Amino acid sequence: MQNSIQLIGNLGKDPEIIHMDGGKKMARVTMATNETIINQKGNEYQETQWHNLVVWGNLVEVLENFTRKGSKLAIEGMIIHRTFKSKTGEDRFVTEIKVDDLMLFSDKDEAIS
Repeated sequence: MQNSIQLIGNLGKDPEIIHMDGGKKMARVTMATNETIINQKGNEYQETQWHNLVVWGNLVEVLENFTRKGSKLAIEGMIIHRTFKSKTGEDRFVTEIKVDDLMLFSDKDEAIS
């Protein structure tokens, strides 16, 4: 897959589960990833990036039943850029990650299959 991304991070909120017509479910959630930066003076600090995740299918059940705000997980998916009109008629641009696979971590940072 040419459009592929892998991230390990923590959920910024509880997953929002959306029930669609026909019984399908979709989940939206934010994920934070951190990077340690060393500035020119040699001081270390953490820089956080926020990612919007969109999840479909069986993975929604995993998020719904086994994750909450702060849960650590690894995801694999693809980056989606889309535009939409706001309620005021303005063009809005959104970048999301459509999650194709995920792995949960225990409280001890061990991967759970």
